[in-house]
Amino acid sequence: QVQLVESGGGFVQPGESLRLSCAASASGFGRVSMGWYRQFPGTERELVAMITDETITTYADSVKGRFTISGDSAKNTVYLQMNSLKPDDTAVYYCYFGTIPPSWGLGTQVIVSG
Repeated sequence: QVQLVESGGGFVQPGESLRLSCAASASGFGRVSMGWYRQFPGTERELVAMITDETITTYADSVKGRFTISGDSAKNTVYLQMNSLKPDDTAVYYCYFGTIPPSWGLGTQVIVSG
């Protein structure tokens, strides 16, 4: 398990964009899956996007075509470019690394409101 530090959350209006970043504080755990989850109030955390081997990506249906995940294994960093944001995207976003055990960031708030 490694410490993950997220950045890039904030308050935007519908239709605007944000870019989330997440960096691991350590290295040496090899190439792992990296991803983003989000949590709405009163619900469980849900997958937003995942990237494996820097090329294989998975997206939640609700964000396909709007969000793009990318990763840099050499820098132990994962990004989430979020375009055309909607109020329904308002949530706390958590970074995830598939280490053993899994590593989680503390979360970054995204608020989309007009």
